[in-house]
Amino acid sequence: MAATGEPLAKRPRRNHTPVFKTKVALSAVRDEKTIVELAQQFDVHPNQITQWRNQLLDGAASVFDGEAKAATPTAPVDVKTLHAKIGELTLENDFLSGALGKAGLLSS
Repeated sequence: MAATGEPLAKRPRRNHTPVFKTKVALSAVRDEKTIVELAQQFDVHPNQITQWRNQLLDGAASVFDGEAKAATPTAPVDVKTLHAKIGELTLENDFLSGALGKAGLLSS
């Protein structure tokens, strides 16, 4: 509780981009500033900076693995199925467009 007797306001949860996390973690790895100074600079809790720094250092070895790893495994694409779906959706759009036009609900 605050000195005035009022409860502390909770900060809304923030989702930081991977680019921001990398920037903060690299700053922590450089050791040019303390974690507390970086926390003030980037407005992030010091524990979070330490966690991102450790994640960066733990994952750094995978950069030099020599194996190309896909971020997400891709499933084979069935082009015929996709074309069939496109045709189906086109027919539905044409039908609905015509029906709405006849009902006077669609402005051309």
